[in-house]
Amino acid sequence: MRAHGDARVMSRHPDPPQRQADAARVRRIVATLARAYPDARLALDFSSPLELLIALILAAQCTDARVNEVTKSLFARYRTAAEWARVPQEVLEREIRSTGFFRQKAKTIRACCQQLVERYGGEVPRRLEELLTLPGVGRKTANILLGNAFGIPGIGVDTHVGRLAQRLGLTRQTDPDKIEAEITPLIPSRDRVRFCHLIQTHGRLVCTARRPNCPECVIASLCPYPDKTPTAEPRTRPKRSRWVG
Repeated sequence: MRAHGDARVMSRHPDPPQRQADAARVRRIVATLARAYPDARLALDFSSPLELLIALILAAQCTDARVNEVTKSLFARYRTAAEWARVPQEVLEREIRSTGFFRQKAKTIRACCQQLVERYGGEVPRRLEELLTLPGVGRKTANILLGNAFGIPGIGVDTHVGRLAQRLGLTRQTDPDKIEAEITPLIPSRDRVRFCHLIQTHGRLVCTARRPNCPECVIASLCPYPDKTPTAEPRTRPKRSRWVG
């Protein structure tokens, strides 16, 4: 059996007819969400593959909005992989501190950019296999980068894509790599990047982690769990203790 990160070896769904039905349902989900969110896009701001790579590293355990605030000045200051690799660790830590886990992120960014300089002439590679050899780059980051910076179809399983894939009954897996392997065949290649944008937008606005807003969900009829929103418990007056005067 291949290594854990190899999506080709993950288990397939045992029921091909059901998977065909799921694929048809995914097409309807994409069409419906596309009408609801015609401007859906990746929430991170970037103007080059290198900027997106840096932003994705910073986005770990941090909101996209916070990352965009931080990178607005950073991207004006550091424009090449060599410049990112040369910035002193303590300086970069200070500049990205508000994104959390700043020491490890600064170390990862500098190491990653050093690898870009030494192995790829300072350019971000376009092949998944090459991206996965870089510090701080897993399948999620690589697929998001390929799809959004180079237009190469892929499924980047972030927290929203993973959560909604489970809620929509497209997978029972919890590991992001296994989720990617299971849902990718359901989505036409041309729709994979857009699927992620639409699911991410819907996950932020409606199908949130703590309290999905099922009554306002445009794909509730396509969801096997259309009533996940907990109903409010009726409030009752507490009984008066007989020990209270």
